[in-house]
This record gives sequence, structure tokens and C-alpha cells, in this order.
Amino acid sequence: MIITSYDAVTMALIEKLKDHRIDYVLVVNDFKRALDLYDLGIRVAVGDVDDPATYQRLRADKAALVVATDRDEINTNITFTVRELSEQVPIITTADSPYSEDILQMAGSTKVLQLYGILGRSLAAWTVGGDCRANIISRFDDLCIAEFPAMWTPLVGETLAGSKLREKFGVTVVGLWERGKFAIPTADSVIQRNNVLVLAGSEKNLTAFEEIYSFYHICKLAVNPVLIVGSGRVGDTVAERFKERNSPYMVIEKNPKRLQDEAHYVIGDAADIRTLQKAWIEKAPAALITTHDDATNIYLTKYLRSLRPDMQILSRANLDRNVSTLHRAGADFVMSYASLGANAIFNFLKKEDTWLLAEGLNIFRVKVPEPLVGKNLASSGIRATTDCSVVAIRDGGAMQISPDPQMPMKAHTELILIGTEEGERKFLKAFEPPRNGRSSRRERAAESSPVSG
Repeated sequence: MIITSYDAVTMALIEKLKDHRIDYVLVVNDFKRALDLYDLGIRVAVGDVDDPATYQRLRADKAALVVATDRDEINTNITFTVRELSEQVPIITTADSPYSEDILQMAGSTKVLQLYGILGRSLAAWTVGGDCRANIISRFDDLCIAEFPAMWTPLVGETLAGSKLREKFGVTVVGLWERGKFAIPTADSVIQRNNVLVLAGSEKNLTAFEEIYSFYHICKLAVNPVLIVGSGRVGDTVAERFKERNSPYMVIEKNPKRLQDEAHYVIGDAADIRTLQKAWIEKAPAALITTHDDATNIYLTKYLRSLRPDMQILSRANLDRNVSTLHRAGADFVMSYASLGANAIFNFLKKEDTWLLAEGLNIFRVKVPEPLVGKNLASSGIRATTDCSVVAIRDGGAMQISPDPQMPMKAHTELILIGTEEGERKFLKAFEPPRNGRSSRRERAAESSPVSG
């Protein structure tokens, strides 16, 4: 993989590539900068991203993927330059402006990611009442993985065993998410108001579940608007999603020039209690904080949480390192721009073998590793060793959802697991070690690759 800029998205991507032992090289145009990055353990090559000679030296025509995440104009230039050498190599680009998508495609981009739009839609989907239903985030044949906020439903205070969700609807709770912490639940786990349930079942099962429990979100949202703090690209996307569903919302924006609809806008500072009162802070079921500045988002999250301990608060993060801080400030859910972009690029490379469920949580699938062949789930130690949970096993065309823990795992079948990024890393380390105990070729290359010139 050839990466053409070093930013928040590619920083997160490089870490994921290292975890999965995938070769990459980062192109930088400054030799001193290249040495600094090399000292950090990053594989680098020196060259100009708009020079065909750079890609000739890197044999771009043989690359698994070329990644361009700079400004739209630079990404277009990179795409044209690479296409001079190869019409076949896959190129993935980001686009800040919706108008750039067509231009990048005409230049030769295989896939264009509008990350701000994806981020806005993701935040809207996670909002209580945002879609008023279980949000399906992954599909594997008949298996659906979905998330559903427990807030304001009768499930709050119930144990998983007491809720009888499997008996009533055929859905299994395979995870519980609360303010940045994911846990594999037990039958005695108690559902809290801030929990997001991670559900596994067929689409028919999930429809039966949401016909009962989505009612509580719809009632809460029917008259009380959700607050959207910030009217930038992310905030506007969130507002459009609510508008499409005729769900009430109120946008708080400092800049009067961004006023689009007086009925849904309050001009003022979200840190001013008078502005918040105009936006019905006392009644809002949720608030989405969407500014592009992480420090501002942390500040506003803490303030809103102090005013409304019972309100759902969702926030955007631009850098991965600020995700945990936003959770500590009181955010129930945080979506990182960097992780979102890194996962989208990784998914494209791997043809969607991994899906980002929430910040730091993945659903991934792997062939049964050799050390696990013949063992059953109960004795495999997967959950205890890795904090991941097997949600299904696929054998050819047959999918077994919530498999029998006593069933032996067979070679050439596929495990579908859910876990944190750290859990996925533990699984790969524990059950897919390098052959003969030695470092793999990719690991050795990553550790000892020289700076290219």
C-alpha cells in the first residue's frame, strides 16, 4: 500500500496495517521529516507526490492500493499522476467537498470517501430516536449485527436473562457499550440507561424487537427537538438526516451567515445558558456536538453534562487521542474522524472483512486458525484470552448464529467475532502467530526498512 500524506486518518490507518502485518510505505517530500518518521517506526520513502518518478520507484503499478487523503485538489493531482503509470491499481481518495466526488472519479479514483458525510450520518444513526429503530451496522448472509440505545426503554434495570430477548424475539445481546467501554455480557449483566445494546440476529428477529422497543424512542422524540451544536459539514449532514425523517431538531450556530432555516436555528454561543434555553435545553432528549475543534467539543460536553445529567450526548472527535477525554467529560458516544477514515480505507483494502461498529469496536471475520481446529468454543479460551466473542460460524453457505459452545471448530470454516481493537489485536497475536516462532517477512520489513530516496 502506498500512502501519500501523513495526517490523523493515515496515522490511525498505519497502526491498523501494522496490527495486520500488511506492507505499506508513506511518501514524504522532505528528507528530515522522513528521518523523524522513520525514527517513529514508520516506513517512509522520499519523493514528491505529484512526480511520476516517485511512483515508478515504488512500483505503484504493483501496489495493493494507493491512498490520498490530502486536499481535494492535491488528491486529484495524485490520482492523475498515478494513472499515468497504471490504469488498474486501486486508488482511494477522500473528498472534503461534495462537488469534488465527480472530479476525483473522472481523474481515476476507484473509491471516493466523503468522510464528513459518513461521520454525520453515523452520529445521527446513534442518536436516541435518530432512526427510531435498531441500527444494522453489519450483515453476514442471514446474520445482522445491530446496535440499539437502551435509554428510556423498560430494558433499563433488567438483567439479560430477565429481559428474555432471545426467547421473545430471537435476538442475542453480544455486547454492551457504555461511555467508551465495551463489555462482553453475561446472563447476570444489568442493562444501564447509558448502555447501547449490540444485538445479533436475523433481520426478521430485529424487526420484531424494534416493533416493541422503538416505540419508547419515538414517543420521547415526538415533541422534543434534538440539539445539534455547530452548522458545519458534519452538523448539516446530521440536520439533513433528521429533516428526512421529520424528526424535530434545533441547530445552535455562532455564525449568523450560516443561518439556513429560522425555525430550526438558534444563533448564539452554546456555552451561553441563554442560547441553550432558546434551544430548549431542558427538554432535549439528546445533543450532538459537531465542531471541528476537539478542545471546544470537550468543553461543551462537560458543560452540557452538568446541565443535563440525563440527556444523551454524542460528540465528534478529530484525533483518536481525544476520544477517551470526551468520554470522561460526559459523552455517551464519540465518533472519531480519524478512526472512521482509517477503517473505511482498511475495509476497502480487505473487501469489508472488518466493520467499525463504534469508536474502537470492530466486528471481524477470520478463518479458523490452526491452533483452534478441533476445539470447541467453551474450551478455546477465545473470550478469556482476547475479550472477543464469537457471534457466528460460517461453514460454506451455512451460517450458525450464536453457535453451540460445545460444537468443535472445523478447518476452512469462518469465525465472525466482535471485540475492541485491542481484543482483535490480542486474537491475531494469540491464534495467528508467525510461523516457526520467527518474525514474519512483513514484520522484518516494517522493522528494518530503510528510508528510500
